[in-house]
Amino acid sequence: MALSLALGALPLGGCITQVYQRGYLVPDGALEQIPLGASQEQVLIVLGTPSTVATISGEVFYYISQRTEQTAFMPQEETDRRVIAVYFDKDRKVQRIADYGLKDGKLFDYISRTTPSGGEQQSIMGFFVKIFKPSGG
Repeated sequence: MALSLALGALPLGGCITQVYQRGYLVPDGALEQIPLGASQEQVLIVLGTPSTVATISGEVFYYISQRTEQTAFMPQEETDRRVIAVYFDKDRKVQRIADYGLKDGKLFDYISRTTPSGGEQQSIMGFFVKIFKPSGG
């Protein structure tokens, strides 16, 4: 009886889902600590070193993360991707903060609840979308 229970549970043991988190995790409440007009130094104190920096049209700090899941021997599947973008004005003060992610397969700003339209911002975000894919897919 015990042997049949053990053999019956064996297939279930192979269906464990592994979760992988890569990149920067934003601490809870961190974005609320960065008001508009805050200095770059304040941003670095609260969020730390950015994943990358852009200087295309003003300086932008990008904090990038990705979450994937893998069940048994199946390929990894991306479940979340986030890019926190902190935009600075010419005086190096916070002009705007955006929390980009994927919603229904489109790039989406979770703070303003909009999708970006055209221009350099979409190009740099498109770049992140292309390079930041799970290794299994």
